Amino acid sequence: MYKVIKDRKIRMAVVGCGRIAKNHFGSIEEHADNVELAAICDLNADVLEEHRIKYQVPAYRSLDSMLEQEKLDIVTLCTPSGIHSYQTEVVAAQGVHVITEKPMATRWIDGLAMVKACDKAGVRLFVVKQNRRNSTLQLLKRAVQEKRFGQIRMVHLNVFWTRPQEYYDQAKWRGTWELDGGAFMNQASHYVDLIDWLVGPVDSIQAMTSTTRDIEVEDTGVLNIKWRNGAIGSMAVTMLTYPNNLEGSITILGDKGSVRVGGVAVNDIQLWEFEEERDYDKDITTTNYETTSVYGFGHPLYYKNVVDVLRGEAEPETDGREGLKSLELLIAAYLSARDGRTVALPLEY
Repeated sequence: MYKVIKDRKIRMAVVGCGRIAKNHFGSIEEHADNVELAAICDLNADVLEEHRIKYQVPAYRSLDSMLEQEKLDIVTLCTPSGIHSYQTEVVAAQGVHVITEKPMATRWIDGLAMVKACDKAGVRLFVVKQNRRNSTLQLLKRAVQEKRFGQIRMVHLNVFWTRPQEYYDQAKWRGTWELDGGAFMNQASHYVDLIDWLVGPVDSIQAMTSTTRDIEVEDTGVLNIKWRNGAIGSMAVTMLTYPNNLEGSITILGDKGSVRVGGVAVNDIQLWEFEEERDYDKDITTTNYETTSVYGFGHPLYYKNVVDVLRGEAEPETDGREGLKSLELLIAAYLSARDGRTVALPLEY
């Protein structure tokens, strides 16, 4: 039984004050009636001091020290993906809930260890999948759940973005297998999540990848996918698009419906055709939104679910076990690309 926090604000700490952390700080501010930023942690002294001054909270360079000195309810991990597992186990051992950015881990065994550690400690593990909260994808999810497509026949996803060499040179951990992962695991992680969340469990995957930048991991790749429901499809990902981010899209074709959600980050419903109409079909133009950010606007909505769960008023939308689904797809893709074979799911547990 998880402890419910009812009569006070939820005390949250953010570990890692880099690129994605601003979305979390902003989400905490939006939920200030229920959440307070209690502490921050970062190895970079200059970055840490900058954020300490900005947010006026205790600042630590050591996760262990922060956990010893602060009374926390939940810790958000915005650190390199390869250390999420270790940090999750440390935080959970102190009886503190965990939010982790994507991907939850870079190794399958580490993802499993995170779930087991939180189960053992009796704490929640939340894995950020904020794109699921995008208004366009919520409408698409509804159509899938209502079986408006009939039999889904084919699915295709594109992620045509750009990450120049300067991006990878920002930090030594970027572009490494151990700490970061490549275009599929890092930049396109939320799109890989849509493969299972929208269409269903996957039967098998074939993958090919390539690397142009001066990094260990892939910056370009393609997947062939077969779902257990009989659908087949593909995914094309590259970080080499010139000169700017071009497209993040998903197309679903069924025998009773066809939908394409495109834009730079699945923010624009470009095709919406179904055999049978519904009253909410008229909402697609108001559902579309403008964005210059590939992150979308889902973090505050994701935090709303975290708050509701910790208040005892909801179940997690994306917990550790849900996070494992996309991690399993990612690991299967990398195994396929490495070995030149089709990889069947599920992986060995």
